[in-house]
Amino acid sequence: MSSHPDSSLFLNRVDKPEEACGVFGLYAPEEEVAKLTYFGLYALQHRGQESAGIATYDGETVHCYKEMGLVSQVFSETVLKTLPGTHAVGHTRYSTTGSSRRANAQPAVIETRLGKLSLAHNGNLVNTFELRNVLEKRGCDLVTTTDSEMIAVAIGQEVDSGKDWIEAAIDAFSYCSGAYSLVIGTPTGIIGARDPNGVRPLVIGVLQEEGNPSRYVLASETCGLDIIGADYLRDVQPGELVWISEDGLSSVDWAIKPEKKLCVFEMIYFARPDSIVHEESLYTYRVRLGEQLAKESPVEADMVMGVPDSGIPAAIGFSRISDIPYAEGLIKNRYVGRTFIQPTQHMRESGIKMKLNPLKDVLQGKRVIIVDDSIVRGTTSRKLVKALRDAGAREVHMRISSPPVTHPCFYGIDTDNQEQLIAATKSVAQIQAQIGVDSLAYLSHDGMLTATKEDPKTFCTACFNGDYPIPVPDNVKRSKLILETVK
Repeated sequence: MSSHPDSSLFLNRVDKPEEACGVFGLYAPEEEVAKLTYFGLYALQHRGQESAGIATYDGETVHCYKEMGLVSQVFSETVLKTLPGTHAVGHTRYSTTGSSRRANAQPAVIETRLGKLSLAHNGNLVNTFELRNVLEKRGCDLVTTTDSEMIAVAIGQEVDSGKDWIEAAIDAFSYCSGAYSLVIGTPTGIIGARDPNGVRPLVIGVLQEEGNPSRYVLASETCGLDIIGADYLRDVQPGELVWISEDGLSSVDWAIKPEKKLCVFEMIYFARPDSIVHEESLYTYRVRLGEQLAKESPVEADMVMGVPDSGIPAAIGFSRISDIPYAEGLIKNRYVGRTFIQPTQHMRESGIKMKLNPLKDVLQGKRVIIVDDSIVRGTTSRKLVKALRDAGAREVHMRISSPPVTHPCFYGIDTDNQEQLIAATKSVAQIQAQIGVDSLAYLSHDGMLTATKEDPKTFCTACFNGDYPIPVPDNVKRSKLILETVK
């Protein structure tokens, strides 16, 4: 089901779970909705870097532009001027179901009895095989390989049976099992919806201006609101559908007794540190992770450093509790990303320096604690440790601000097959030896959840313990799971 970009474009694949997707929606008559959506997607770029798209509604006419590449590469002033309208739907994509190609870029646009529907999806269905079979038996022509198109087509079928947009969406959701945060455009308004467990985030914002009616915004994270000057209103709740139109905002709880299970990795790594979750920035939470890590796994050292950028808040927290000075020992080249110019073999072998360059005078002779948010395969960690030693570090101690990743995700995050997850097949001592550190310690599962200051039962932690809140069919599990794990 999962697919990946051509690894030759990346030197070495990032040794992290790959991001989810970013969705954005805006109902704002008399505003430049395409331009505002562009900036919203720009703020959500970290959630997906493969393709980007915007669909706008100008009465009954839909204008859609989508292409492979980063938001800033896909859209220009000229392109945005071809996307007039009163409301818009936007998407930035990392592929989980469906290959990385232009045809699978979103929003997915389909024709219905009530006009064109455009759908942007963050998440992953676990019953795509069954849903595809149902739709094909009904005579539906699917033109992509994405579960997102299947959701759109299922809604379209319900519309064509005589239902309105809200009824059609709710009835179509009954066919969908898995994680989905959706922004759906229609000629008369936009829909925002989350699956009954709320695995992926979705927030509501409001653009307020004196003398004008409120204009509403939907986004994967609050950073998508901040960039356009919208105020955070609230989250779309698990199992809730919101309808935004000229009449304002209304909502309906469509799922029976939804059980909240927000992906805890959104808190640890995926979402931007300036995004607000549970009334605080994720930067603050990540600092607490580092503080808890220092309490659980102290070690004598001369300096604490974080792996830029995601490991820095936890490193700061570790430094606070341990009283070991924090210092920058790695400089990140923030302009390294996709390139169509392949590096030389020598560069590829030492590829870590393309993104991270050690500061030799800072590291020389030091006992170093390096803090990162996760280890997936261990390949980058091993190269990073070697680079620190080559730069003069006397000791290298690694601390990870999350538990070992032992199980794949089936809900919209790409964490590889289980045999590729280093912690699924090796003990902590074996991982320590493989990546070449003097000591290695992970944050405990309880410590991770305690740091949230929320009910631990409201998070999905399946990638750490295999407890999947949404049942995953055996045929889907077999595509990623191996029979045994090392505890």
